[in-house]
Amino acid sequence: MFPGTHARTTPEKAAIVVAEPGDVVTYARLDERSTRLARVFREAGLRPGDHVAFLSDNRPEVFEVYWAALRSGLYVTGVNHHLMPDEAAYVVEDCGARVLVAAPSVAGLAVAVAGRVPGLELRLALGGDGDGIEGYGCYEDALGAVSAEPLGDQPCGADMLYSSGTTGRPKGVQPALPQRQVDEPGDTVAGVFGPLYGFGPDTVYYSPAPVYHAAPLRFGGMVHRYGGTLVLAHRFDAEAALAAIQRYRVTHGQFVPTMFVRMLKLPPEVRNSYDVSSLRVAVHAAAPCPVEVKRQMMDWWGPVLHEYYSSTEANGVTLIGPEQWLQRPGSVGKAGLGVIHVCDDEGRELPAGEVGTIWFERDEMPFAYHGDPARTAQAQHPAHPTWSTVGDIGRVDDEGFLFLTDRKAFTVISGGTNVYPQEVEDVLTLHPAVYDVAVIGVPDPDMGEVVKAVVQLPEGVEGGPALERELIDFVRSRIAHYKAPRSVDFVAELPRTPTGKLRKHELKARYTAVAG
Repeated sequence: MFPGTHARTTPEKAAIVVAEPGDVVTYARLDERSTRLARVFREAGLRPGDHVAFLSDNRPEVFEVYWAALRSGLYVTGVNHHLMPDEAAYVVEDCGARVLVAAPSVAGLAVAVAGRVPGLELRLALGGDGDGIEGYGCYEDALGAVSAEPLGDQPCGADMLYSSGTTGRPKGVQPALPQRQVDEPGDTVAGVFGPLYGFGPDTVYYSPAPVYHAAPLRFGGMVHRYGGTLVLAHRFDAEAALAAIQRYRVTHGQFVPTMFVRMLKLPPEVRNSYDVSSLRVAVHAAAPCPVEVKRQMMDWWGPVLHEYYSSTEANGVTLIGPEQWLQRPGSVGKAGLGVIHVCDDEGRELPAGEVGTIWFERDEMPFAYHGDPARTAQAQHPAHPTWSTVGDIGRVDDEGFLFLTDRKAFTVISGGTNVYPQEVEDVLTLHPAVYDVAVIGVPDPDMGEVVKAVVQLPEGVEGGPALERELIDFVRSRIAHYKAPRSVDFVAELPRTPTGKLRKHELKARYTAVAG
């Protein structure tokens, strides 16, 4: 189902609750406003297959944009508001967005993006009461100027989110548009996760992660399909999360391992002062969870932790419940969508227990990279075109349980967020004090991994704390701050093959061994 269904049966039920201060958006309001926005898009000339984008922090209007696009046959793209202007503009332009909806909290970035993407035909600023953005029209005025009558035809749209590879250049993951109306069944996320995790009208789902990410956006949409209530936090805070679980009697939530670490580090008297007994399912994904962290969370919350492994591409899914995990600590589960194959570098399938690239077999190729057929082809198995990979590495045991060995080769997953080394390396290479550079992830007890740059200096240049700070600031001035190295090491020479290929596995192993 979708919000329009629930607006007819339970119009005053809370579709969204803003965790702080507790503002409520009913299903009637969500349905009416997404209906009006769909009309705004239609009157602006958008037709099925066109694209809209949003640039916003966590606020309920994001789901008005999401549902307006989905009930209009449009693609919707969330843009990371932590990006620098050139990075954000690339995503907006590459996805072909004709409309950009932005929040006042990111006004500076929104103005900069608009100046770099002349193809935008409609720009709308969320909020009212004078909270405008230069060059943007008023979102509230746009909604008020059109009818609240649903469009006669409401073909189902889809999200088109961005996932970067080790080259660091974002890729738009473009699924085929569903061939159905928005109120007809067939949503993959709802079909796979809804029954498994017991989503329904009584679900109260806590979501503290940024909504431009795939899981928060898609799971929020799934809550609305089932008629539950989405409790939307502006950001994650360990004690605030516990307070929200207690206040709203949260039944479901989704977290990344770093959030578990933050909560476990609270003083025991603080942790124990909150009632979390309403939790039935705590979902976690996005990064491998340290075994001991997960054990401590289950000691505290009970056997409610459920893990899945997937990707923005959603080419496959593995699932594991708490009881299964206790029997196989470290596993991310068995296939719940697709058939797992582990292959060597030549594409030959490996026996159980051997490490290789993870492929998922589906009836057809489930996605394409927008405007990049070469990258799409690279994601397809050379002998089996319906097998696809996102480059992750792992092994399966004799019973089909998957264990991850690495993520997208050398992608750094810090606090559940991906950082792509090549992008950072490309920036550092431009600095005159850098002769050669490698960027890797090193173990961190709090974030899982943090970014480290290993730099070979030119002859005559000396390293030290001052140069380390200069290099970190150099990166922070050019790309998003969370991508910048936390530390820089200076070495006499980086390990490369005679052909010049960096032996990053060897470099990473050195630091992992030191940390261990």
